[in-house]
Amino acid sequence: MYNNKIIEHLQKFGVDIKQDQLKSHNNRVLVSKSFTFDAAHHLHAYQGKCATLHGHTYEVIFGISGYTNEIGLVIDFSEIKKIWKDQIEIDLDHQYLNESLPAMNTTAENLVVWIYQKMEQALTKAGQRDLQLEFVRLFETPTSYAEARREWM
Repeated sequence: MYNNKIIEHLQKFGVDIKQDQLKSHNNRVLVSKSFTFDAAHHLHAYQGKCATLHGHTYEVIFGISGYTNEIGLVIDFSEIKKIWKDQIEIDLDHQYLNESLPAMNTTAENLVVWIYQKMEQALTKAGQRDLQLEFVRLFETPTSYAEARREWM
C-alpha cells in the first residue's frame, strides 16, 4: 500500500516549486542510455572462430553531455531512444551485419565507430543545443567491448 500522505501533498508546479527552481545548476552533465541488439556476422582475413558465421547479443551505451535546459534536462532519454530506433537499430538488429552495413570488416572496433558517426549525425541534424556525443561503448560479449570517444574522432 502506498503512502496517502505523499499523494495528498504531491508537489504542485507553480505552487510548491517555481519555474526558476527547475534548473538547479549550470554544469555540464553526462547522461547515458544503453540498448541491446542481436546480429550475425563474420570476420574477413581473420584466423579463428570469428571467421565463420556467428551471432552476438550486443549492448551499446551512448554517453551524451550537455548543459541542462530550463527544466533541468540535458536530453530526454526518449529522444535518445527515438534516434536509436529510427536511425541506427534498423541497420543492426536481427541483421547479417556484413550485408546490412557499408562495406567493412564487421569488427567491434569498426562497428563502434560507425554507430558513433550515426548518432553524432542524428544529434547534429536534430539541432540539439550544445550536446556532445562523448562516447559510444559496444559490448560484443558481456566482458569484451570497443569504445569510440569524442576526443579520438
